[in-house]
Amino acid sequence: MAAPGDIPALFCDAMLANLAHWLRAAGYDTGLASVSAMDRAVLDTCHAQSRLLVTRDRHLAAHAGRGIRVALLTVDGLDAQARELTMALGIDWGRAPFTRCLLDNMPLHEATPDERAQIPPLARSLSGPFQACPACGRVYWPGSHMRRMRARLERWRAGSWAE
Repeated sequence: MAAPGDIPALFCDAMLANLAHWLRAAGYDTGLASVSAMDRAVLDTCHAQSRLLVTRDRHLAAHAGRGIRVALLTVDGLDAQARELTMALGIDWGRAPFTRCLLDNMPLHEATPDERAQIPPLARSLSGPFQACPACGRVYWPGSHMRRMRARLERWRAGSWAE
């Protein structure tokens, strides 16, 4: 098992979009293949960006070749996939929560006053942090959705897997 700091940038195939979302929520640099991406394009991206391929596709994994590390998941269901990936790579689900954009994977920055103005008025009274994505402009705040997500990440970090 790798140490959390030793885990390279990841790249999930389109079948694992939900898992990619949660890896980003935990702070991992996680690319995601589009649903229309051909296998060769996925492998070329992994090679060019030195990303570890996370897939359920045995055919894709078998054709990765040298120079591309692969984590082949064998289970269905988000909790089971998170557990299997944790066992294979040593994923730390509390690594750096909510530091990457869930949509485009960019590192977030502290929201500027103009960006904070986009937040719904009731949410502006929250204690923060308020963060924004420099690429897509999405603004994040600590609402109930974040509390639910944090609870799941903490459960996974503790090794508690709902089945």
